[in-house]
Amino acid sequence: MMILRSSPPLLISLSILLLQASWLTGSASAKKDAPRITKSKLDHPPSAPPLYFEDSDVILLLDETGNVIRSEDAGEKWAVIDDVPAGRVWDLVLHPYDREVAYIWGKDKTHWTTEDRGKSWRSFDVEGYPVPFRSTFGFHAADSDKVIVNVCTELFACNEMAYYTKDAFRTPPKELRQDTRSCVFARSTPQFQTSADDEGDDRVVCVLKGRYASPWSTKDNRLVVSDDYFLGEEEEPVLEGDRTVQGIINIAVVKGFLVAAASAKGTDELAMYVTDDAQTWHRAVFPNDHKLEEDAYTILESTNYSIQVDVMTTSPINAMGVLFTSNSNGTYFTRNIEHTNRNYKGIVDFEKVAGIQGIVLVNVVDNWKDVEQSPLARKKIKSRISFDDGMTFQPLTTGDGGDEIHLHSVSQMTNSGRVFSSPAPGLVMGVGNKGRYLQDYEECDLYVSDDAGLTWRRAVKEAHKYEFGDRGSVLLAIYDEGPTNVVQYSLDHGKSWQEADLGDKVRAKLLTTTPDSTSLKFFLMATTGAGADLEHMAIAIDFAELHEGKCKDKDFEQWFARVDEEGDPTCIMGHKQWYRRRKADADCFVDEEFKDPVPQFEPCACAKEDFECDYNFVPSEDGSECIPAGILPVPKDQCDGPDATYMGSSGFRLIPGNDCDRGAKGAVALDEEVERSCSDTVRPPASGQITKELTNFRAERFEEYFYLERTDRSTGTDETVVMRTDDRKVYISTDAGKTWDQILKDEEITAIYPHQYFNDVVYFLTSREKVFYSVNRGVTIGHFDAPAEATRDKLQILGFHADYKDWLIWTGAVDCEGSSKGDCHNVAFFSEDRGATWEHRLRYVNKCEFIKEEGRGGNEKLVYCEQYQDEKPDNPLQLKWSDNWFADDHQPFDDIIDFATMSEFIVVAARREDDRDALTCHTSVDGKTFADARFPPSFEVPAQKAYTVLDSSTHAVFLHVTVNNREESEYGSIIKSNSNGTSYVMSLNGVNRNRRGYVDFEKMLGLEGVILVNTVANIDEADQGKSKKLRTMITHNDGAQWAPLHAPAKDAEGRKFECDPKDTSKCSLHLHSYTERRDPRATFSSPSAIGLMMGVGNVGPYLGSKREADTFITRDGGVEWHPVRKGNYMWKYGDQGSIIVIVEDDVPIRSVFYSLNEGIDWQEYVFADADFTVAALSTVPSDKSRNFILWGKEGASGSDIATVNLDFTGLADTQCQLDEKDPENGDYYLWEPKHPTQKDNCLFGHVAQYHRKRPEAKCYNGLDIQHLHSISRNCDCTREDFECDYNYEVGKDGSCQLVPGLPPPDHSQACVDNPELLSYFTPTGYRRTPLDTCEGGQELEYTSKELPCKGHEGDFDDAQRKKGLSGFWFFVLVFVLPVLIAGGVGYWVWANWDGKFGRIRLGDSGSAFDADKPWIAWPVTAVSAVVAVVATLPLLIASAWRGITGLFGGGRRYTQRSDFARGGRYAIVDPDEDELLGDDEDEEV
Repeated sequence: MMILRSSPPLLISLSILLLQASWLTGSASAKKDAPRITKSKLDHPPSAPPLYFEDSDVILLLDETGNVIRSEDAGEKWAVIDDVPAGRVWDLVLHPYDREVAYIWGKDKTHWTTEDRGKSWRSFDVEGYPVPFRSTFGFHAADSDKVIVNVCTELFACNEMAYYTKDAFRTPPKELRQDTRSCVFARSTPQFQTSADDEGDDRVVCVLKGRYASPWSTKDNRLVVSDDYFLGEEEEPVLEGDRTVQGIINIAVVKGFLVAAASAKGTDELAMYVTDDAQTWHRAVFPNDHKLEEDAYTILESTNYSIQVDVMTTSPINAMGVLFTSNSNGTYFTRNIEHTNRNYKGIVDFEKVAGIQGIVLVNVVDNWKDVEQSPLARKKIKSRISFDDGMTFQPLTTGDGGDEIHLHSVSQMTNSGRVFSSPAPGLVMGVGNKGRYLQDYEECDLYVSDDAGLTWRRAVKEAHKYEFGDRGSVLLAIYDEGPTNVVQYSLDHGKSWQEADLGDKVRAKLLTTTPDSTSLKFFLMATTGAGADLEHMAIAIDFAELHEGKCKDKDFEQWFARVDEEGDPTCIMGHKQWYRRRKADADCFVDEEFKDPVPQFEPCACAKEDFECDYNFVPSEDGSECIPAGILPVPKDQCDGPDATYMGSSGFRLIPGNDCDRGAKGAVALDEEVERSCSDTVRPPASGQITKELTNFRAERFEEYFYLERTDRSTGTDETVVMRTDDRKVYISTDAGKTWDQILKDEEITAIYPHQYFNDVVYFLTSREKVFYSVNRGVTIGHFDAPAEATRDKLQILGFHADYKDWLIWTGAVDCEGSSKGDCHNVAFFSEDRGATWEHRLRYVNKCEFIKEEGRGGNEKLVYCEQYQDEKPDNPLQLKWSDNWFADDHQPFDDIIDFATMSEFIVVAARREDDRDALTCHTSVDGKTFADARFPPSFEVPAQKAYTVLDSSTHAVFLHVTVNNREESEYGSIIKSNSNGTSYVMSLNGVNRNRRGYVDFEKMLGLEGVILVNTVANIDEADQGKSKKLRTMITHNDGAQWAPLHAPAKDAEGRKFECDPKDTSKCSLHLHSYTERRDPRATFSSPSAIGLMMGVGNVGPYLGSKREADTFITRDGGVEWHPVRKGNYMWKYGDQGSIIVIVEDDVPIRSVFYSLNEGIDWQEYVFADADFTVAALSTVPSDKSRNFILWGKEGASGSDIATVNLDFTGLADTQCQLDEKDPENGDYYLWEPKHPTQKDNCLFGHVAQYHRKRPEAKCYNGLDIQHLHSISRNCDCTREDFECDYNYEVGKDGSCQLVPGLPPPDHSQACVDNPELLSYFTPTGYRRTPLDTCEGGQELEYTSKELPCKGHEGDFDDAQRKKGLSGFWFFVLVFVLPVLIAGGVGYWVWANWDGKFGRIRLGDSGSAFDADKPWIAWPVTAVSAVVAVVATLPLLIASAWRGITGLFGGGRRYTQRSDFARGGRYAIVDPDEDELLGDDEDEEV
């Protein structure tokens, strides 16, 4: 059984000690009355079950002290191995395919191997630590000298790498690959072959960390293959749709199949990819009503011709599943049986009968409806058996029509090895009971079957451990409900039983024998005594002397493995199977030790069951036919035209490995070719047309809508949108707005809450405690009762966890009615089962959030809550955190304004203890330990001012500090932190903000370091209350330098502008930005349209009126801008930027404009015959769809609202071709962003290359393009790679100058932070930007004097005498290493950015946003300051409660999930502590 999951595997721990050995043997005689029993007292408890070498009596046992003991005689005598130092063993592993070889992994770098079953051991060295939850060694099935070792390079932070050997470590191992997540030989099982002639026998498959990914992230993991141990070029195989796939979380070899599982951001659904040669891969297809989820499917013991998978269908608390079986290449799965029993660890009650094809035992849950409805329902379990490889199942019975038998199975293992069977032909045992359902283990008896499970009888009363010996001639059992002094055995297939005395009472812990069950020797582990007198025993039981004779021919029978109800042999895989088996009543032993039973076969006539669907065909709905999966391949030279015919596949093929007799009487031949039409081989051409679908709704306005977007790993083809109108009706569309259906017709829905992290999940709130939800994008809807009515304050009601989709925080209102109405307050409730139970609470809270985020680490249960001191709303807010649902809590701050959680940092704004009118800022990386933030000394933040946390996506926090908060004259300065968020320097002065606290600050999505802001050009006049004059500025190096936007030479109509664009001080491009948007999440850019930005503005000295603005576009990350059209347009990107749609904003229109070549050319499409006023334009949050929706009203004064779907899929029917090895040869080219003042396309000290579709290519992008191709090289350092150090600011000449009156920073702090450092440099005024990777050139931070660190003066002098460190290497030691420890540095950030960043604005008395609804818009802090939490540019998914300004009349909000995907979070509170943001008085929560 193999489980693809991140949780640790089941470990069997036994309690047995080795003290001394003594033998108890009977007197010698020709035939004895009982088995010979040898007992040994052992010293130390083992850390794992005993390991038998195949076909031998040699046993190895690893104890808890790190020693290995060995027995050569099946456990009679024991000795500690001599070649390994005492106590140095960490793990012990047998080679699965070489019966002489085992490995010991040591506790340091030295390890050992044996090639003679443990007689002698040879040492070898490998640096590293075992990888948690994964096997250290990977073995080659055909050559035992070939071994892969997967290790962690560090003990606590597991940066993985792999080594390999081709000579069993006789020479030192060689490095295989760094940055691995797992490496295996393709040929890890004997059944797997890379080719018929074993070409590629050395093929290695690895999961690698994403090129520029966080150490904690899996979403960028890649799958690579090498045939030469990565000495040459590695290959990233195509997994789906001619594309490589990222997000690989695990790989496993299952018989003849190699399986890879892939995950994606925004869903817990997994995609499974299968190959039988490690070259050609297919995505496994499951029935539409079941999907694979992380930690929710188990790959079971499979056959040579199929894979068995159990998929969990309920909560893991009370888990059930569905069993599926694949076709012979593992691509299509069919359902076998539903409601299988499984436990929370993913262990499934499923076992194949050893040595016999087609017989499977499972346990199923009979009361599955009760279990589905309640995770606390007690399961009623029944056992079932199949004799036809899972096609049909039947009860286990006594064979006489009596009661059913139910057996305890794999999920409740009480012994090691197989549960029911062994290689002994047809002998099966189990602990269970007669009756309707399975009883508790202690209430069960031992049952036996000698016909492979067809009929059963009770063997002995009570539960027993059991084992098989001598091919089933001996059955051994020992009582398992308490101590006993006997073992029981049967020599006639369990019909009669005898006892053998053990001498002392023992408590059985484990009973086993040789893996092939051919031996007459058994091994029992047990304990005697109790408490301080507890002793641990190893007991050998030998039946060899019970019989004199060895079985002869007359003592054997021909036993058929599978028979029908009439007793006739049945067929599977084209044959009948039988064994030569000892008769039950034979008075002899087989006594052929280590000689496995050999099955015999008789062919059967070919039947329908011997065939499966051929390539390019899939089963029909009822499974009776195989129908084409798509357009069939064109046969060579057979199709001259669409009306011609050809002889092609019938859709069926004989299952590979099936040996049925085609010539036998009654044989069928479903795979004979049939005549097919050549029209089946022709794909209908693209229509070349855009289509439209109009839908009207009888309502005044759209209140909100959200996309429930499928990821590339998700099943299905839907584009699901849920929408709510102002009359509280909810509609759903699964085809991007072409058709709509009303759901929850009898309910009034007050809010829609899509899950913040899981796209498939959405919640629908009512005005009562009843909450509806869907976990499958609206296919089915369930409900739960909330623990209290929703909060009446404008706070976030539902909080979500980043990893566990069923974990919820509900903020409810308590004591708000009746006599206690005056004590109305908020209570936080916590649920771990999607609202089924609410057991934990915290009273008088303001807001609570889960803190766990990818990239930040920390406890998964870590929760922050703002709670009023002493539970009195008039008291200060305290920050509390807990990692056990507030069973106890911690209080780092007594008086706070608010906190914000971002990608790498948690920022808390608190009041100073000595002056509550002054604010302090504190930063944490782990959520528990905080450091004080040091602002530039010229900044004090008094209570009447404010600051806003803008962003932290590039290993630095951007803060906007308000300088002027006078209404309509607001502006401030942007300061930027170091890599741990504690020390800030000036970035830019005079940055615009509005009265609500929002700042004109926006990062370009998907491209590192590009930011646009609007600055106040007339600061002196603004300070006097005059109107602000705004100018747009851009930075290409993350705020280190700023410049105006270069204006195009001419406008959209080809006319020159009134000013000269060459003089950027008087003539540049200015864009309306964040503070002016009706929809503040309508961003300039898209993470899937790399390098593209659009904006609305004007060319001139300052930003003009939006009514007179035009629309512009850039295709190179903001360096050059081009006019699009005169006028104010909305825009959306589609198909990852290959389609751009624009529509004029909020005026009656009949057409839209679109571009298929990055805005170079534009075409008009008329979608309406009458005027239509568009209020919003939308598509999926990832901008990967070719469908768009217009939201608005028909007619100039229409009363009813309407949607228009625009479908662009008809414009192209060919997916663009991308070859990572030759990216320029195809439909893509490599684009390099650049800094406008730097040479050679250098940005952040390196040249990055991105995939972009060629503008002229007539194709569509389709599946997600991994845009970042590579970092081609690092560049020489220039001024643009540096920003000003602490206490320095940019002078008029652009250099960094010390602020007058301030001392330079103390760089010796680096020695304190890193005690290993030898030296540091005195300040130069410059520090490298956190993302920068430049090398050499002008390394401005190393132009000063180098000084030794305290305590390292001697080492420093020695180093200087020898050679000294170059400036670059000193930088690596002093700065890069601490940055890496703090959370990683480099150019991976945009590929790995999870988008959950925030802004905090603290201070002034700006008015509230009356238009926004409390359940979506903003969590509110009722304190004497305004707090705004804003995340500017998330890449994927942001919170569902992050609000959008209203888009319709009356200032109503109008939201979509894509807005949240790019936006952030605002929380604004009136300083008078009485008026809350977004109060819509004619709406009730």
